[in-house]
Amino acid sequence: MTPRGTRADEDAEDLDVEEVLALVNEDNGHHTPGDHVPAPTPHTTGPDQPDRHPSNRHTPDRQQPDQPTSDRHGTDRRGADRHTADRSTSDRHHKATPWSEARELAARAALAATRAAGRAPVSVPLDAALGLALAAPLTALTDLPSFDTSAMDGWAIAGPGPWDVREEGVLAGHAEAEPLTDGEAVRIATGARVPPDTTAVLRSEHGRTDTKGQLHATREVQPGQDIRARGQECRIGDHLLAMGTLVTPAVLGLAAAAGYDTLTAVPRPRVEVLVLGDELLTKGLPHDGLIRDALGPMLPPWLRALGAEVTAVRRLGDDAKALHKALTTSRADLVVTTGGTAAGPVDHVHPTLHRIGAELLVDGVKVRPGHPMLLARLKEHQHLVGLPGNPLAAVSGLLTLAEPLLRTLAARPAPEPYTLPLKDAAHGHPYDTRLIPVVLRGDHAVPLHYHGPAMLRGMAAADAVAVVPPGGVRAGQEAELLDLPWALAGIEVCFT
Repeated sequence: MTPRGTRADEDAEDLDVEEVLALVNEDNGHHTPGDHVPAPTPHTTGPDQPDRHPSNRHTPDRQQPDQPTSDRHGTDRRGADRHTADRSTSDRHHKATPWSEARELAARAALAATRAAGRAPVSVPLDAALGLALAAPLTALTDLPSFDTSAMDGWAIAGPGPWDVREEGVLAGHAEAEPLTDGEAVRIATGARVPPDTTAVLRSEHGRTDTKGQLHATREVQPGQDIRARGQECRIGDHLLAMGTLVTPAVLGLAAAAGYDTLTAVPRPRVEVLVLGDELLTKGLPHDGLIRDALGPMLPPWLRALGAEVTAVRRLGDDAKALHKALTTSRADLVVTTGGTAAGPVDHVHPTLHRIGAELLVDGVKVRPGHPMLLARLKEHQHLVGLPGNPLAAVSGLLTLAEPLLRTLAARPAPEPYTLPLKDAAHGHPYDTRLIPVVLRGDHAVPLHYHGPAMLRGMAAADAVAVVPPGGVRAGQEAELLDLPWALAGIEVCFT
């Protein structure tokens, strides 16, 4: 078993954070000859046995979630010279990208976009920096502590005892007290500035006063005891954190202690969500062929947990003109659409991408659920991730395409891959990767039920997702796991 948090192997998709940050820090996007990173190109694979994919409309699930649902997408009979974005359903499956390769392409698309956009670092107040990646190393602006302080409540003492105690004590936040002389002590609070010539701090529980008011130690006192010396943690100019460090609450605390009011960070990628489908309700119970929209409420917080700034959530229905206008006017770094990625009469994503001259980088992925997902380059620095409409299939698209793309745009470190044995067997697809929600129980993972394309019941209870290769995984056999954003750190779901 590979321990969680250690590298199982080198994953081609894990781009060096330093490489991304170097691009972010380039002056106006300029770079030296020879460091060109080629943009990803539309990728296809060799033939494999074709298989129909499930409809990506927002439909109720079937009893057997991995069996193809009724296919209403039809075949494009308008000629073989159509743009890639307008290929037929069977052809798209035939040319689908392997799952791991799709993730690599998404990460490299983001790297190319970072170079093209010349995204400059931003100066962010501490209270707005949570979840960002540092675009510059964090160095100390002051000594920590900046003066000798008491680590305990007690007495500051000078020389050997017993000691005469001053009447007035020393409190935190007050000016420096008068120096002590040998045989003298003064009451002191935790965090208070130690008077000059102090030998040590005697804890309250380790001292007593006699009837004459003299202080006696009840145990031996060592010089420097319970004094936090100036510069004990760091000296001014010391390197504290590397460029690329993810800003956590502890990083914010360290930065504040080190004298920072703002941090230089990689800006959040801006994401716009376009919810497609006339059949979706935003409230109430399903009725008359209409169903509740699960993706509208789910996607924005999920994308924020991946480090994005969600600038808008727009509901377009099945309106090709509205989709065209939204794509041609969006200023987001990434547009995420839901549904409409197949080839049915109201599946407008492919025709619209063709109409605006977008370049398909990934057109279908060999993964279940979520096969008809896609990744397109709209402009040199702008991309679209087309998610299937079924909720769990959309989650698969998030994990496959959106996560590596957003992670790279935000210069966040890739999570270390790890494996755990599965408690129960996980049935595999004959040719495609499967993503199955699991819960973690000690040193193994338990596959969950309710993992059909339209089901979220399993995912709602999951800690991670198991990557099941073609053919499946036996009980006791190890499988690669992908942590969910909120499982990586309890605070990450709150990153906004």
